Amino acid sequence: MKNTFLKSVAGLALLASAFAHAADPYPNKTITMIVPFAAGGPTDTVARLVAQSMTTSLKQTVIVENVGGAGGTIGAARVAKSAPDGYTLFLHHIGQSTAPSLYRKLSYNAIDDFEPIGLITDVPMTFIARGDFPAKDFKELVAYVKANKNKVTYANAGVGSASHLCGMLFMTAIDTELTTVPYKGTGPAMNDLLGGQVDFMCDQTTNTTSQIKGGKVKAYAVTTKVRVPSLPNIPTTSEAGLPGFEVAVWHGLYAPKGTPKPVIEKVEAALQVALKDPTVKQRFADLGTEPVSADRATPEALRAHLKSEIAKWSPIIKKAGVYAD
Repeated sequence: MKNTFLKSVAGLALLASAFAHAADPYPNKTITMIVPFAAGGPTDTVARLVAQSMTTSLKQTVIVENVGGAGGTIGAARVAKSAPDGYTLFLHHIGQSTAPSLYRKLSYNAIDDFEPIGLITDVPMTFIARGDFPAKDFKELVAYVKANKNKVTYANAGVGSASHLCGMLFMTAIDTELTTVPYKGTGPAMNDLLGGQVDFMCDQTTNTTSQIKGGKVKAYAVTTKVRVPSLPNIPTTSEAGLPGFEVAVWHGLYAPKGTPKPVIEKVEAALQVALKDPTVKQRFADLGTEPVSADRATPEALRAHLKSEIAKWSPIIKKAGVYAD
């Protein structure tokens, strides 16, 4: 009888503790922000800047955990299966909208298994080549790769990466198939480009700006309507002879499906603060990008944008016939 009573008391104590813990205001412990790519890449850079600012406003540490592989789908699948309590967040780029078309089988639904929080930034892309590449400007680059399509090598960071998507569109635009060399991330691809093992690539300004300014690579064009302020001497693709070729790599923040609305609202508010943070804005500018406007850093805006991007990329990918297992 005594043991039964003690067990009952212990059970009530645990229950009371659980209720008390549940009643604690969010957040009350460390938050993990999953990035589905290797450390040091452009998406990782964006995540760490945002996480640092959110740590201050949320008054809890926001750590970045890199869960790379399979074009970002391994990290996405992990988040989709995580507890919807606000302690697991997910920062991904345009790949969230292309994975449904690129991969025949996904263990998650890109729309239904996530709670959108807000857009973060639109990052321009740049066409760059090894330092001793023969072409002097973008027109010469296009002419050279078309004339030497069996010898020229195009590097990318793997299926579904921004550099893969840009290269796929480029080859479609110039009607030329090139030899592509996929890597397990942007870092290794850039290292081999710097070492001259591959010829050229198209990648985000967050990864290329320092290499361009340092004179380590040849820069040919940016993939935006207007020139990038941090790279004013580099023409747009339209200026350089490829009208209408525009690619921007957007980044968004998500939580697992079912995360309570009050938690989403707190994280959204912290994101809004981060995108107005002078340090974040300056670092983004240094990297050739800028935060999105406040009206785009919302769950509604990200949800609508994700759906429109899935609709945009699906026919392009299917036409190219590019799939991953």
